[in-house]
Amino acid sequence: MRSTAGSTEPTGAATRPEHEDRVRRFSTAERMVHRATGWLMLLCLVTAACLYLGPLAQLVGRRHLMVTVHEWSGITLPVPFLLGLLSPAFRADLRRLNRFAVYDRQWLRAVRRRRTSPEARPAGKFNAGQKLYAGWIAGAVLVMMFTGLLMWFMGLLPSVSRTSAIFVHDILAWAITFVLLGHLQKAFEDPEARLGMRTGYVSRSWVERYHSRWLREERADDGAGDPADRRMT
Repeated sequence: MRSTAGSTEPTGAATRPEHEDRVRRFSTAERMVHRATGWLMLLCLVTAACLYLGPLAQLVGRRHLMVTVHEWSGITLPVPFLLGLLSPAFRADLRRLNRFAVYDRQWLRAVRRRRTSPEARPAGKFNAGQKLYAGWIAGAVLVMMFTGLLMWFMGLLPSVSRTSAIFVHDILAWAITFVLLGHLQKAFEDPEARLGMRTGYVSRSWVERYHSRWLREERADDGAGDPADRRMT
């Protein structure tokens, strides 16, 4: 049961009250997963740069330490995601990210035609670009882990040479770097989105402008589906 209209927590929960002009976008668990994954990814990229770029490697030194930190930050990268699966809100958002709606195709057509108005780019809780990014980065991380393990344990898959694993690992590392820079650019262009990830709340006006289908879908699902998901999303 919801405590107030639009609230996302059960009645009696000791949480920040949700006002009429604020909407709960992310739970505490989701924000912690995002933050922990971001720090681990940053560790991977920084240590990779210290190993890959000659001038930076000479400046930092301590190659063995950089290798160790890089290996373990990479191998633990999925841990926040796996822990996040304990959260109903996190699981509900994974289902949203994994589901393409008709309006998501409209969003992509608007991007191709360089139409930037919110009316031309309808979106639910996540727009089509965010869904594509989430799917791509999840797949890229799995490939990076696989090729990294092949480099770490050279006898793991004898049919694949270490040179091939290094080539794929390096190319994909550059691709992830550029995609993450694009992700950060989009985040810095949208202070309200950053506020939602930092505090869990966003303004209702922002939601209605850029994610107009989200609240509409929640109202439609209010009487159906998993009660736990309705409370936590």
